[in-house]
This record gives sequence, structure tokens and C-alpha cells, in this order.
Amino acid sequence: MASDRPVRVRFAPSPTGMLHIGGARTALFNWAFARSCGGKFILRIEDTDTARNSQESLQSILDSLRWLGLDWDEGPDANGDFGPYFQSERVDSYRDAIARGLEEGWLYRCFATTEQLEAQREAAREAKSNWRFDSASRELSAEDANARHEAGEANVLRFRVQADQNITIRDHIRGDVSFSSNEVEDWVAVRGNGMPTYNFVCALDDSAMEISHVIRGEEHLVNTPKQVLVYRALGLPEPEYAHVPLILGKDGKKLSKRTGDTALGDYITAGYPTDALFNFLCLLGFSIDDKTDVFTREQLLEAFSLKRISKAGAIFDTDKLAWICGDYVRRMSVPELTAAVLPYCIEAGLVEEDASACEDLQQVVAAFQERFQLYSEFAPQAAGMFGELPDWDKKARKALAADGAADAVAKLAATLEEGAWPPEDFMSVVKGVAGELEVGLGKVMKPVRAALTGTLGGPELDAVIQMLGRERSLKRLREFPATAASE
Repeated sequence: MASDRPVRVRFAPSPTGMLHIGGARTALFNWAFARSCGGKFILRIEDTDTARNSQESLQSILDSLRWLGLDWDEGPDANGDFGPYFQSERVDSYRDAIARGLEEGWLYRCFATTEQLEAQREAAREAKSNWRFDSASRELSAEDANARHEAGEANVLRFRVQADQNITIRDHIRGDVSFSSNEVEDWVAVRGNGMPTYNFVCALDDSAMEISHVIRGEEHLVNTPKQVLVYRALGLPEPEYAHVPLILGKDGKKLSKRTGDTALGDYITAGYPTDALFNFLCLLGFSIDDKTDVFTREQLLEAFSLKRISKAGAIFDTDKLAWICGDYVRRMSVPELTAAVLPYCIEAGLVEEDASACEDLQQVVAAFQERFQLYSEFAPQAAGMFGELPDWDKKARKALAADGAADAVAKLAATLEEGAWPPEDFMSVVKGVAGELEVGLGKVMKPVRAALTGTLGGPELDAVIQMLGRERSLKRLREFPATAASE
């Protein structure tokens, strides 16, 4: 299935909504294929749906692709010799093909009304059969059709599908895929307002831009025979195809918003590490081998091949995504990770200005690095390390209200106040207090942690007091009974 044509692939989103996981995965696979074999990655904006297009959606798509690190060689904000790269700006280029189709007869004017079409559908429903368009306009002479059109009668242009044709495509993932033309209806190629439809202009644009490989989701396989018929009608070379598998939820059903199919912008806002989500998207139908889950972009490009993409549905495993995110967080340098969590700290009111280089903040980040998977998780987990007094949660207040808790915390505070700071061995001090009070170690550790951090989880207490410092540590140990108990 090798081709001598230069590799040119495209991602062609519509700016009618945000970029979702499936589209991001498709863009990534196109990008990886182009980069792995020295080809070109083209971004084309299919913006002919003027009623639903929005500048906000377009900007979100561009920002999301850039966030993933998917740079394009041609397209918006990039030079290229095959533009324009907005479909709405290419309308004039479709007119020659439309005129040729009418002249040669593979396009014809259809005057069927909405009521007639609905009647056909209703008849099919009553017969419990699949509806297939049956046009009385198909046999009209060109002269009669043009006369009715000139008289102002509403019509669309349909593609005349010849019966008993075999349409076979060679798919890099699925092998040979065959369709019978008898299963393809005479489909609308140009709407009544003169605007061509997706399948018509997609084929024209891919040909004009010399796209060598069309890599897209399996759901587009049904569109392929229609586009192939356009190529053949115009005598144009056909691209090679690769239809990547559907992304499924862990329940084996089509991915939904509940199971992860949300806009990529939601993942960005939630603080997913870029490289972790990139890595995870690669695993949705592709694998380097049967054991490697975490890999660099360089490793991906060294190994990427369309043959390595699976035909089976790709499972969106949220647990695996969380694990990969955590792995990437743990691999980051402390300064890099501090910069990544800083916006969430500012939003939470923990810091008031750019503190990414602040040694105190970096110390807290380092202490919590093993404990969170998303950048957004750091601020709520580490909130107790900021401010004079923590915001004691329900479990912490319960621990501080337990019998003997106040005495244990007060005794530890007095011991720390009398000794050198920081204590050479904090745990020995805690054990000494437990011994003096003749209670188990947990009877001291639990309320002390609650008093110092406002919660029952977190880093080791010797690290906690190092981060808080002497004054704040003693203040929290001294002031918790009146403050925490009253909340």
C-alpha cells in the first residue's frame, strides 16, 4: 500500500464546537504520521455551517491543538501553497466541478419537496425497511430540469449513483473494505442555497490540497464511498485511507461525556499535564509494544506506523489516565511543577503573586509531589500549608475534640517551645510526649497532625513543621482548641 506521493495529511475540524477527545486523537495520529515520515500536517477549517460557526469555537480548537503541541505546516496562521485553508473561502473553486457534474450528468437537479421526502420515510417506517431516497427527478432531461430551475422552483443537486458498482478502498488499518453502490443513495451534493455539502467539498479539497492519506475516525467510513465516487467522476487520484477505531467507555459503549468525552479545554482547565494527556491519547488505539505505556514524543515518532493502530475499539480507561498523569507529575522537576500549579494556587488565594521561584512554595510542592495527579489537585491538598491558621476540616475537628487530644497537643507544643528548632528528631519528641502521657503514639500523632495541617492526611510531620516554621507551628498547636472546636 506504499505510495510514491509525498505524505500530506490533514485535520479538518468544524468550528461549531470545542475540540473533543476523539478529534484530538485524530489530529494527533495525523500529526504523528506526518512527523514520523517527513510529511506535511495540514489544518483545514471546514466552516461552511455559517449558522453554527463561532469565533470562540475556532479559537478554542486552535488553542487546544497548540496546547497538545500539535504544530501544523499549513493552515491558519501558517504559510502554504494550497490555501485558502478555510473552506468558506474556497467556495468559488467548487463551481467548476459543479458545472462539470451537471454537464456530464453525474449531478442532477432534484425537485423533491420536504413533504415528499417525509412521505417516503414514513412509508419505509410502515414497511419496517431502511429508507432509501427514490427521486422522480432522476429521469428528467437536463433541459426540463434547467427550465424548472430557471423558473425559480426550489431544488438541490444530487449525485447520481450508478447501480451495481463495486467500491473498494484499501485501508491501512482494516485492509480492503468494499461497498456496493446499491447501498449508496443519490445523495445531496449541493444544497438549495448553492452551498456544497460535506462529502462533495471534502473530496474536492483533499484533491486540491494533494492529500495523500486520509486518517480519520471509523465513524467516517460510511462517508468514504460517496467521496470515492466524486474522485472517480472527476478522474482524480484517490488518497489512501486509515479509519481509526472508535473510542469506547470502560463499559464498552460509545464514549459519552460521563465517560470522558468532554472538550479538551475541560482537561486543560482541570490541570491535566499536557504530556500525560498526549501520551494517553496515543494509547487509544495505538501501542509502541505490548508493555510500554509511558513514552516520550520522540519515542512515539520513532515507532509510529499506521500498521500499529488497532481495528478494535479503544477503551478510555480513566484509571489509567489518572495513573499516567501521576507518573508525569512525579517525573517533573520541582521548579517546573511549581510553575504548573502556581495558577491554581493564585486562584485559590494561597499566594498573591508570581511565586514560582519562591523557595517556600517549592518546598511545599516537593513535599506533596507524590500525592497528586493533576495540577489542580495541589492547591486543595496543600492549602493547610499556607496562612497563619489552617481551615480545619470535619475529620480534623473531630480528632481535636477527642478525649485527651488537647492535652497531647499542648504538651507537644510546650516541649517544642523549650527545645532547639528545628528538633533534631521530631518523631522522638512525639514518642516522648506519648510516653509521658502514657498513651499510644496515635493518640498524639493524630491530633497533632490535625492541629498543624487542618486535615488528617499529608506529608510526614517533620516535613510539615519544617515548611510551617517555628512560629506558625507553635501558633497552630497553641490556638487550635479555641479556634477549631468553635467551628
